Amino acid sequence: MPEAQTKREAGETAPRVEYELQLYYWMKLIRAFEERVSRLHRQNKIFGGVYSGAGQEAICTGICAPLQPGDFVAPLHRDLGVFLVRGVEPGRLMAQLMGKEPGLSRGKDSFLHGGDLERGVFGSTSMLGSSLPVAVGAALKFRMKRENLIAVAFFGEGTSSRGDVHEAMNFAGVHKLPVLFVCENNRYAYSTPLEKQMAIDDVADRAAAYGFAGHVVSGNDLLAVFDLTERVTKRIRAGGGPEMIECKTYRFHGHSEHDAALYRDKDELLQWESRDPIPLYEFYLEKRGHDVKRIRDETDARTHQVLQAAVEFAEQSPYPKPEEALEDLYAASPSTDGRR
Repeated sequence: MPEAQTKREAGETAPRVEYELQLYYWMKLIRAFEERVSRLHRQNKIFGGVYSGAGQEAICTGICAPLQPGDFVAPLHRDLGVFLVRGVEPGRLMAQLMGKEPGLSRGKDSFLHGGDLERGVFGSTSMLGSSLPVAVGAALKFRMKRENLIAVAFFGEGTSSRGDVHEAMNFAGVHKLPVLFVCENNRYAYSTPLEKQMAIDDVADRAAAYGFAGHVVSGNDLLAVFDLTERVTKRIRAGGGPEMIECKTYRFHGHSEHDAALYRDKDELLQWESRDPIPLYEFYLEKRGHDVKRIRDETDARTHQVLQAAVEFAEQSPYPKPEEALEDLYAASPSTDGRR
C-alpha cells in the first residue's frame, strides 16, 4: 500500500475510510446479488417474479445505512438491497427466492412477500403502497411507547397515486409521527411514464399538502442520499414529525424479468446507464485517494465468495414439507402467563 494512503487511512480517518468502503461493498453486493438472481431465474431456479433493482443500489444503501437497530422498514418489490443492508443473511435471502424451507417465509411465499421482523424489515404485498399505512402504524406505536425509533416506507412514483398512500401520509402529518417516506422515482410505473400519471415533476411537492417537508435528491448519488437521510432521520427522531425524500433514479431492467421494456427509448436508457451509481461512487473514492482498482478487485472477490456460498446453501436446502402447508397461517397466540 502506498505510504500516503497508509498515513491517510491511519488514526482519526480510519473509521470514515472503513465506513466508505462498507457502503461500497453493500452496493456491489446488491448489484452482484441481483445479477445472480437474474441468471438463476433464466435457469428456472427462482420461484415467483423477479423485479431487478439494478441501477437503484444507492437508494437502498443510502437510506438504510444511517438507520438504527429497531427501526422499522417497509421495502418494495425492487428493494432486495434493503434486506442485505439491514443484515439479512444472503443464504437465507437466496433460499427465500428459491422457495426453500430456511427462507424468510419457510418456502411458503415468493421474495415479494418475505420479511424479517427481527431486523425490522416488513414483508411487502402485491398491492404496492399498502405497506405505507402499516409503516405509519409502526411509527404510531413508537410514539405511544416513547421509543426513539422511526419507520421508513418505500414507494414508487406510480404508487403515490394510490389512496392508501394519501391516507398514510395524511395521518402521519396530522399526528407528526416519526416516519420517513422514501419515493423511488424511476420514471415508469411498469410501462406508464411519469408525465402520463401526474401533472407535476416532483412527487416531493405533495409533502407540503400533508404538512411536512419534501426533499428531492439524485437517487444515483450515494453520498447525496446518505447525507440527506442522516439529516432527515435526525430531525424525525428528535420529534420533528414525518418527512419525504424523493430519489430520482432509473431501473436498468424492465419492470420484471419477463418485461423487455420496449416502451423505453434506447437513448434514454444509455443516458441513465452513464449515471450508474457504482462507477459514480468509485470516482469519489478515487478522488479521496483510494486505490480503486485494488478495492474493486477485492470487493468483487468478496461478493463472489458470499454469493457462491448463498447459492450453495439455498440449492442444498430442503423444500418445505407438504404437511407444514397449513402452519403459520395465523399469528402465535398471546402468552398465557399474563404477558401480551
